[in-house]
Amino acid sequence: MIQARKPKLAVWKFASCDGCQLSLLDCEDELLTVAGAVDIANFPEASRAVAKGPYDISLVEGSITTPHDAERIHKIRRDSKCLITIGACATAGGIQALRNFRDVKEFVSIVYAHPEYIETLKKSTPIAEHVFVDFELRGCPVNKMQLVEVLNAFLNGRSPITPKHSVCMECKMRGAICVMTARGIPCLGPVTQAGCGALCPAYNRGCYGCFGPMETPNTRSLSDWWEQLGVTDPDLVRAFRGFNAYAEEFRKESEAHEA
Repeated sequence: MIQARKPKLAVWKFASCDGCQLSLLDCEDELLTVAGAVDIANFPEASRAVAKGPYDISLVEGSITTPHDAERIHKIRRDSKCLITIGACATAGGIQALRNFRDVKEFVSIVYAHPEYIETLKKSTPIAEHVFVDFELRGCPVNKMQLVEVLNAFLNGRSPITPKHSVCMECKMRGAICVMTARGIPCLGPVTQAGCGALCPAYNRGCYGCFGPMETPNTRSLSDWWEQLGVTDPDLVRAFRGFNAYAEEFRKESEAHEA
């Protein structure tokens, strides 16, 4: 009997910290099942073995920050039947997108002894600004079980089931007290997509927006509530310029409070 060919999976890295790739390795019990369902053709975090494309599924971590990156992502797209971006860097430019609000040449001249050797783009941009993306999985890092769900969905020809609601719903589901209404702690939970299990609010801290903006975020209303708590415009700018600073909704709200 001829054995069916396993789908080829490739994992690619651009400007990032590798945390989202490690989320796949952190799956532990589920990892063996994933490895058994696919042929891991390229995954530097797991193996030095590399197989040539084309690939059935490519997971892409990291943002585009150099001309070489911009060229490489187009080649990966051509070699990939399905391309899924994972994490805040790949979906929103990442923490490194903070440079998008300033002149990057200024940073280069301060950080590097010989800035003339540095070749970089003016902005750190998400993968979707360069090539077509089949699915974006948010998070910093991504939720490992959501990552398994997305892989399962595309391997079986169905749509992934990932939450579109806010972190506030996760607070309700785990019985966590609202830190903003009960304790006056500023929290991005009302405008942030669920996925972390309301980790920070459960420990009496406001949400930092790790999973980026939810489907229909009312950032203006949230800012009004923060201002009633005594939060100033500079602090509002800093709050929205975190891991997902260049996500459109967060970017626009931060710019609205910039002097």
